[in-house]
Amino acid sequence: MPQLPAPAYPDEVRARLEADAKEVIGRYPDSRSALLPLLHLVQSQEGYVSRTGIRFCAEVLDLTTAEVTAVATFYTMYRRKASGDYQVGVCTNTLCAVMGGDAIFDELKTYLGVGNNETTGDGKVTLEHIECNAACDYAPVVMVNWEFFDNQTPESAKQLVDDLRSGRPVEPTRGAPLCTYKETARILAGFPDERPGAVEASGGAGHASLIGLKLAKGEAPGQARVVSPRAETRSGAASQDSPQPGSEHLSSHDAPQQTSASDPASAPEQHPAGPASEEGE
Repeated sequence: MPQLPAPAYPDEVRARLEADAKEVIGRYPDSRSALLPLLHLVQSQEGYVSRTGIRFCAEVLDLTTAEVTAVATFYTMYRRKASGDYQVGVCTNTLCAVMGGDAIFDELKTYLGVGNNETTGDGKVTLEHIECNAACDYAPVVMVNWEFFDNQTPESAKQLVDDLRSGRPVEPTRGAPLCTYKETARILAGFPDERPGAVEASGGAGHASLIGLKLAKGEAPGQARVVSPRAETRSGAASQDSPQPGSEHLSSHDAPQQTSASDPASAPEQHPAGPASEEGE
């Protein structure tokens, strides 16, 4: 059955959101470009993107609710139903899975008594499996409101959700201190994190994430540079730590490499199967 028009926000809530929306829209030359942060803004109000939030975004950006809904349903960071104060996401992509992510997710489902994208009865924790968090070198990884909890085990993950539900202090492995999902959504909308020391604690990539870069640059203790500086490779200039001619280990971005003999695009006489023929010949 068709749904009735979404209800409007209460007057005081709408006035506050309109002031915030005006600030967000002012950052863009085209107002509709502000849709993504505005979806985070309305999510910070209710903890998810409700029909009322979709209506609000459509009205302030002069869009249809269908246009807003199309965007809100495309990105998984926008919730479509009420969820918990803490989004506990377990990475189940390839490396995290084989390192124990699948076991952590299964254990938490049983321990919390919820399924994927379901919330505990106290409204504290929403559990979900998520795709790669770009932290494979700390696998298996759990994220709470997009903050990292690295090198987890089923037992440490159960302790984590126990602490979240009981209100005990929880510190991410790295990054900013933890806050609620609504507070996180407001930060993602582009408003400053005003908690003392939170911005300074954000930091950058962890040591394990940077070791490959250090090896490439020859900055790891006792290691020579693995890859030549690109500028030198292109110009032909040599440096003290550049590999000797014939021993260069080039990135695929630096110079075209010889085509493999097994590649059909190589010369026909180099391909063991001979030239490709049309079907039926």
